[in-house]
Amino acid sequence: MVPVPSNAIIPERDIDKTPILETHHLGIDFGGLTAVDEFSLTVGRTEIAGLIGPNGAGKTTVFNLLTNVYQPTRGDIILDGRTTARKTAAQVSRMGIARTFQNIRLFSEMSVIDNVKVGLHNSINQSLAASITHLFGYGKSEKKSRDEALELLDFFNMADLAEHQAGSLPYGEQRRLEIARALATHPCIILLDEPAAGMNPSETTELMENIRRIRDNFHIAVMLIEHDMNLVMNICEGICVLDHGKVIAKGSPEEIKSNPAVIEAYLGRKKEAAEDAEG
Repeated sequence: MVPVPSNAIIPERDIDKTPILETHHLGIDFGGLTAVDEFSLTVGRTEIAGLIGPNGAGKTTVFNLLTNVYQPTRGDIILDGRTTARKTAAQVSRMGIARTFQNIRLFSEMSVIDNVKVGLHNSINQSLAASITHLFGYGKSEKKSRDEALELLDFFNMADLAEHQAGSLPYGEQRRLEIARALATHPCIILLDEPAAGMNPSETTELMENIRRIRDNFHIAVMLIEHDMNLVMNICEGICVLDHGKVIAKGSPEEIKSNPAVIEAYLGRKKEAAEDAEG
């Protein structure tokens, strides 16, 4: 990781490229409550970045801001050199940001391959008439969509499950399917909200390998919220720590592990919880 003029750090391999994501003094208020304030971050074009912090720190709120599910009260978001201000969530998705959710959101009754094909809507050029009549190039478009969906499933060793019902898959495979569907939107950055939640150690190890493969094969950035510190410290290149909606530390895994403010944010919460339990 190397510094850039904005006081951020990004991977050295990305130093000659425009950052894929920048936020400047981002904040949001809900009534009289400030949920996120002064959130500034830079993510390199092929960086694996981590966003961590205690429960209730505002991490998922940040993801909702980055995807314009929430409109910020103040600050700027620059995605691939373009502002996302006044864009809808769908427009931001088409600009190149994709995400998964803490609670898996698949179309459970649909097949595995149809779930992935839903993600391809950004790149399918098909008229309403073609969709209704199955004419006007529908067959060619449908074949291209199926072939691309199968390629993504094959990337996760799931091509043999293409016709299975999504809701029937084991938990770990549902997680992989959700990531495959997000990749189908052709993002330049993918946001993963607690991707290791509910996974056993072997599934978590496989997830780490898949995240690296996504970065290396698709040449995109990955940003994840995660409570599994072993996963974060072993895979993330830059880490941002949030507490009470504010950034308290940014740096490499080595810097974050030894940062007194980070230690206090985590261990202090544990101490308070223990005292409450005793009381």
